[in-house]
Amino acid sequence: MSESPASGPPPQTPPAARHRPPPQQATTLRQRLAELRGPAVAPHPLDARALAALAANPGCRRRALLDGAGVDKAALAEALGAPAAFGQSQFAFMRGNAFEARVKADGGTELMRLLYERLGGDAPAPHEVLVPDLAAAGPEGRAARTALALREATAAGGWALLDHPMLALEVAGSPAYLEPDAVVVHPDGRWTVVEIKSFPMIDSSADAAKVGAAARQSAVYVLALERIAAVTAGAEVRHRVLLVCPKDFSNLPTASVVDVRKQRAVTLRQLTRLTRIEDIAAGLPEGATFDPACPARELTEAVEAVEAAYAPECLAACELAFHCRAKARAAGAVEALGRSVRGELGGLTTVGEVLAAAAGKEGDPADPTVAALRRAAALRAQALENGALLEGSPACR
Repeated sequence: MSESPASGPPPQTPPAARHRPPPQQATTLRQRLAELRGPAVAPHPLDARALAALAANPGCRRRALLDGAGVDKAALAEALGAPAAFGQSQFAFMRGNAFEARVKADGGTELMRLLYERLGGDAPAPHEVLVPDLAAAGPEGRAARTALALREATAAGGWALLDHPMLALEVAGSPAYLEPDAVVVHPDGRWTVVEIKSFPMIDSSADAAKVGAAARQSAVYVLALERIAAVTAGAEVRHRVLLVCPKDFSNLPTASVVDVRKQRAVTLRQLTRLTRIEDIAAGLPEGATFDPACPARELTEAVEAVEAAYAPECLAACELAFHCRAKARAAGAVEALGRSVRGELGGLTTVGEVLAAAAGKEGDPADPTVAALRRAAALRAQALENGALLEGSPACR
């Protein structure tokens, strides 16, 4: 992949900054979101994995509001009586942390070696690597400190390793704070996202689904970094990220380069489509809250007041998926059967309408969807009839 020169884009104001609400309006929104999640409930951070899942389903106003308000969806699902049945095990979490610590040991020597082998280019080998201190108060302070460290490292013209930097990205009008595993600044001003995962890379190849998830997650970090690069002279964010995993069945690190241009474009487009959080919150009834300490009846009413866009894919990405699936099934919504099925059925929105159209009780026969359903029903009836005849024949006895 050929990349543009390291001069980077000219300094400009990011689109998010141009459309940022006035301070008073932003304060009012924060107060409103705090009321929604509960006055005594701390905001649940929106990480890149959740943000990638949100971008994959931009029509779900429910998830956009809950994530924007910092609601703990796992606790909310538990209070609703539909707890999530997925999550990372404690063993996998500890194994991942141990592997990341090994990769970053000795000032990131092994990590920088892997990056130089894969993405070093014509730059000198990273013998001296700046590792800036990114400590600050709160996520806003850490994000500001990270932006300053990136600008200083780019101006210095050397290698720099930012360990767990804090990045800010505006999502549906509300800031989200993201923490990649690492970001490396090259001497030519390019910035590379480093994603460290504990799943193995066997014979230089890893599980495609897990690599895809890591790519979508990294694309979110790339978008957040581009906001800083747009106002940093000489900076450019690479669209090729470094994925570090254990080699074969050992605990030794190896790495590969993943191109995230497609994932970045899709994520940017989907995030742009998200309805602003204040617009969604304005449609809630007075006194609505998502505080898990409230009675289940009140929580159910508040959750159902926000439109959802359930699909079977939500089961692997959203803590509220089991609650939404139960409601979709109870309503007979065809979305419960999958997005592809929903797209094929056109104006038929419930399973009852589909069955009635297939039986010839409802629907316009000139409608291609209705005609296809009736043809499929006729073929099914014919197949069942032929099967019954075969079972009754002497040859089958």
